[in-house]
Amino acid sequence: MTEQKKKIFESANFLKGKNPFKKISPFAIVTYYNPSFIKAFKIVKRVSYKDIPPPFSSGNEKLNGDVLFAAHKNKNLIILNGHVNYYDGYDMNDAAHYIYVLQALGVAKILFIDEVGHLNPRFKAGSVALIYDHINLMGNNPLIGENDNSIGPRFPDMSNAYDEKWTADIEKFLIDKKFRFYPSVYIGVTGPETETEAECRLYREIGADVLGYCLVPENIAAVHAGLSCAAFGIISRELVADRLVEISEEEKLSNRQKAEKSFASILAELVSSIK
Repeated sequence: MTEQKKKIFESANFLKGKNPFKKISPFAIVTYYNPSFIKAFKIVKRVSYKDIPPPFSSGNEKLNGDVLFAAHKNKNLIILNGHVNYYDGYDMNDAAHYIYVLQALGVAKILFIDEVGHLNPRFKAGSVALIYDHINLMGNNPLIGENDNSIGPRFPDMSNAYDEKWTADIEKFLIDKKFRFYPSVYIGVTGPETETEAECRLYREIGADVLGYCLVPENIAAVHAGLSCAAFGIISRELVADRLVEISEEEKLSNRQKAEKSFASILAELVSSIK
């Protein structure tokens, strides 16, 4: 057994012992830390990342996040409340670790939610993007190095990285609910510095609509592990070249909260509809 798999099993076995339900849900949400839409779900049990063995060997000790065992109506789910950020100094294996843990727990479908900036001039901050593909400009990914074939193939096929059928079903659901959203290609960069005007122009010209720092390594790991994925972006800032301006943290927070508020009830209904 590889060292990677030993770590995955150690974390998964620990969480199995904390599971408050008879069975672990095959569905999970992975989101940034403490969005307000989490309140749409009943949190039955909370386990801090800091308490889950083994500890990460990279990064810093300010790892914020929890594994939430949650429920909504007649459906149980797992929520990873917080990304393990590459820009905080964690290596790519650490950034993807909990995705593999979800697979080891029996999760088959993941809905990713990331905070993003928009590059498309037709989009608006305070809105929601439905992500159907991505571009990896992070210069790294969690599959570099030894591959454990028992986890996934050496060369996973990324042609359906965001499950086309599931994404189409979500799109139909949103249209039926008259919920406004922006179909988007996501571009992943390392951060944490904000983007220059030239970078924003380049990213838009190569086909990206929204930009973020967390989704790509998590999605790559999920596809590698054979999980079905869909993804949303909560748009908190504008990154349109030729009208790029500095944005305060207060304005960014306000935009994020606006998007979260409109998204909360839709997300809860969507989770209830997932089979």
